[in-house]
Amino acid sequence: MDRQQNRKENLAALPLVVPFVLVYLALFIYPSLQMLAISFTDGALTKTGEWVGLENYGKLFRDRNFRAALLNTLYLVALTVVPGTLIALGLALVVKRLRGYWQAIALSVFFVPYILPVSTATSIAWLLTNTANGPLGGLVQSANGTVIPVWRSASWFMPAVAVLTIWWTVGFSVLIFLAGLRAIPTELYEAAQIDGASRWVEFRKLTWPLIWPITVLVLTIQLILQIRVFDQVYLMAAQAPNRSSTVLVHYIYSVAFQRNQAGYASTVAVALFVVGASVVVLQYQLLRLRRAK
Repeated sequence: MDRQQNRKENLAALPLVVPFVLVYLALFIYPSLQMLAISFTDGALTKTGEWVGLENYGKLFRDRNFRAALLNTLYLVALTVVPGTLIALGLALVVKRLRGYWQAIALSVFFVPYILPVSTATSIAWLLTNTANGPLGGLVQSANGTVIPVWRSASWFMPAVAVLTIWWTVGFSVLIFLAGLRAIPTELYEAAQIDGASRWVEFRKLTWPLIWPITVLVLTIQLILQIRVFDQVYLMAAQAPNRSSTVLVHYIYSVAFQRNQAGYASTVAVALFVVGASVVVLQYQLLRLRRAK
């Protein structure tokens, strides 16, 4: 009887699921398979190429520009994912202790940058850090006191993009953390205070273990976003040395639309998917081991 009831429920749910499955197949699975097929050709954007087998993948391992873009992407991920998550958690802890309109003002200050278009966010960053008249233009200096233009420096470009990215996106992570903090029962903190626990002990023994699933969520979201970062790098790259400003999505754009090599661009896109999936799986396993401890 239970099986028959479950079957009826599944049949009733099928019409609700089918539209999503069809859209998913049409807009994600089919284009992904097409991209994989094109990666084995020498096709261009406007014409079908000839089958070249694994030639594009062999070229990928010899391509210094691809290696530079991969290293830049991983460098930016290292500069933004964990630091941005920790900053967001710290800000959420501060905001949670505020009351009334002070909390509303703090949330607005942190979240407003996130709703700005990326072009506006990068324009603000350029105006603030412009060495000619920006108020933060002289913030980075060499040992002899010479001002370093961060957007034109091969060494400082990616750290500058990381700071811009964290400032631009931290508000979203703050909201997620704040929702998780508000879900923790206040009775636990009251009991800890009765026992004489300090704020550090409260954080280490109560807040951090209970907020850990939210932390994993924020880390995963940020990791996926930064692996495929493009907008802010592309908009600021006009000022920077070529290789120091190229990330994987930027390189795909360059190969596909500037060189008209759709086959090789698809190969780089497949590599981006493999790198992203590998990093996410590795992060998940490390976080799972941390949680198991």
